[in-house]
Amino acid sequence: MPFEDVAQVVAELCANAVTHGRVPGRDFRLELSVIDGGRVRVEVHDSRGDEPPGEPRYGLAIVDALSDRWGSSQGPVPRKSVWAELGR
Repeated sequence: MPFEDVAQVVAELCANAVTHGRVPGRDFRLELSVIDGGRVRVEVHDSRGDEPPGEPRYGLAIVDALSDRWGSSQGPVPRKSVWAELGR
């Protein structure tokens, strides 16, 4: 697996959390895991419980292009998560 793709997805999701999910006094959390025999899952959780991202624009268009699938989820309140999976 090209680790450059994983690094780019991490950078885009973390940049989005800092730019759009920032709540003063709170940080975001990054989780990386290996799933299903070598696939990588990147998850970024922020403390802003607003609407999850919709159509991929800007950085999420890069995430969409590099990942096999991506999405978002709410909760537990106040939390939003955006994730992407890249694999073999």
